[in-house]
Amino acid sequence: MARNVNFSRPKDTKKTLLQLLAYLGRHKWYMLATGFLVAVSAMANILGTYLLKPVINNYIIPGDIPGLVRMLIFMGLMYLAGASSCLAYGQMMMHISQKVVSEIRSDLFQKTQKLPLSYFDTHTHGELMSRFTNDVDTITEALNGSFTMLIESFITIIGTFTMLLILSWRLSLIVFFFLAVMFVFVRFNSARSRKYFARQQMYLGSMNGFVEEIVTGQKVEKVFNHEPQDFEEFCRRNENYRQAAVKALTYSGLTIPTVVSLGYVNYAVSACVGGLFVLSGLTDLGTLASYLVYVRQSAMPINRFTQQINFLLAALSGAERIFDMMNQEPEVDEGQVTLCNVKTDVRGHLKETEEYTKDFAWKVPAGVPVMHGDKMPSGQEDRTEALANAAGSSPFRLIPLKGDVRFRQVVFGYTPEKTVLNGISLYAKPGQKIAFVGSTGAGKTTIINLVNRFYEINSGSITYDGIDIRQIKKDDLRRSLSMVIQDTHLFTGSIADNIRYGRLDASREEIIDAAKVANAHSFIRRLPQGYDTPLHSDGANLSQGQRQLLSIARAAISRPPVLILDEATSSIDTRTEKLIEQGMDALMEDRTVFVIAHRLSTVRNSKAIMVLEKGEIIERGSHEELLEQKGRYYQLYTGQFELE
Repeated sequence: MARNVNFSRPKDTKKTLLQLLAYLGRHKWYMLATGFLVAVSAMANILGTYLLKPVINNYIIPGDIPGLVRMLIFMGLMYLAGASSCLAYGQMMMHISQKVVSEIRSDLFQKTQKLPLSYFDTHTHGELMSRFTNDVDTITEALNGSFTMLIESFITIIGTFTMLLILSWRLSLIVFFFLAVMFVFVRFNSARSRKYFARQQMYLGSMNGFVEEIVTGQKVEKVFNHEPQDFEEFCRRNENYRQAAVKALTYSGLTIPTVVSLGYVNYAVSACVGGLFVLSGLTDLGTLASYLVYVRQSAMPINRFTQQINFLLAALSGAERIFDMMNQEPEVDEGQVTLCNVKTDVRGHLKETEEYTKDFAWKVPAGVPVMHGDKMPSGQEDRTEALANAAGSSPFRLIPLKGDVRFRQVVFGYTPEKTVLNGISLYAKPGQKIAFVGSTGAGKTTIINLVNRFYEINSGSITYDGIDIRQIKKDDLRRSLSMVIQDTHLFTGSIADNIRYGRLDASREEIIDAAKVANAHSFIRRLPQGYDTPLHSDGANLSQGQRQLLSIARAAISRPPVLILDEATSSIDTRTEKLIEQGMDALMEDRTVFVIAHRLSTVRNSKAIMVLEKGEIIERGSHEELLEQKGRYYQLYTGQFELE
């Protein structure tokens, strides 16, 4: 029995088809060869049936045995050519489809890496993963079989009806009548079954989502003794799914038997009427024999063509979702400033070098302005700086990477309707530790996201070593930063691989040193395989605190000039936190550090503490200065002290 396909038609079929054909066009010679082989296979079947007429009329009835043998050999060779062509185009199409799908998947993954974070904020992980799984699978299935079968069925339909009309236009009226009845029935029945298949998918999704919730929340279910109520809810959803599935399969199951029955009736009526035509001399026996074979075959290509159209539309629907994602605007990156390794020559001038020196500089084109403090440079300063960097012989200036970050009247909102930051101004000089505290939603993490250019500001400016970060290429900007966030993410691989993720060329000794800085070395060496211990499922075989220690080690190994800690020690006990802080002091030496913390004990030694509320800095100063003001920070600190 044919498969049932539940699909939503693509919104713009033509555009999606053209994009898909563009991928197929990369293999046009393979496609042309495949099309030719499909045509050979279809024509061999059509012509072989027509040859029954001369075989019966010219050889069997007259009793010409040698001529019959020659004709049978010719027909055998023709059918062999058709079968060989079918085998060849099947193999070729399989090769083409896997190549095309591989290219689509690669382009989609590459596009995913270039999309802004705002896109991921508005699309669920499951929705995005379905592009790589379900949608790609529908394209694979369509290209593997539907594409060639669609062409072959189309040629067979045209050839069959042409031969029917050539052989007997009178008998063809009977065939066309029954085909019209089949078409009306299939159209009506497909509409009904599609409606119930849509309900079936909806109820299936509801039931699967409920099961996933219950499996994930087993502890909560057992604590509150909610098993009977959950079982009752599952039975209700399961019954809804069963009823929809029964109706969907009932209607879809009627299609094949009904079409087959109408085909038999069509064949019987055509045979009876055709026999009368032979007896009355309106046609000959060979023509009738050939004609009845065509009648028997006429319903099959139509049914197959309809099914392949459904499969193709399902593939185009999936392709449209993939191409919609591919057509999204990538991250804006108009930066011209790059990051390079440098060394200092005997005259004290910076020189760009290919080797890794642990010293970096911004490679700034001559036309890009660089601010000195809060002022734009004068022409004389520009000339002096150019002389200090290779005596003006290069169109680029080399600005040492120090980690001077400044916000000037920055306004930002994730959506145009709501502003999150309202005119934020702050500065962090090289080597300073700046802390942000405040209630949830005050804008602390947003400030950090803007330094990385995960989002674009609405107005104002952010400078990095005097360079507007919009002038710096994003890859180079993020290479100069390192970040430890509260929600740690570890990749499949060994512990050493996860630490090395911060700098891929790090040696084994550097990995161990970074782990010692993060106080992770002690627990790693106690593991059975040490640094080669494999991690799976986001490090599920480690505790939350251990995963966070690895995240800190990953940041430590890159030794960036700017370090961002977003609740970096939230999952670590107080004793371990103090040990980490000691290691961090060495890591943060001569580096700019931004810290977000709800545990105020972790920010006491910060150079400046910014207290945010509703997107504005309402207090700023050192720990002692803010306590003396007896404002919001004082309230937060004393409240936490009382809780402790």
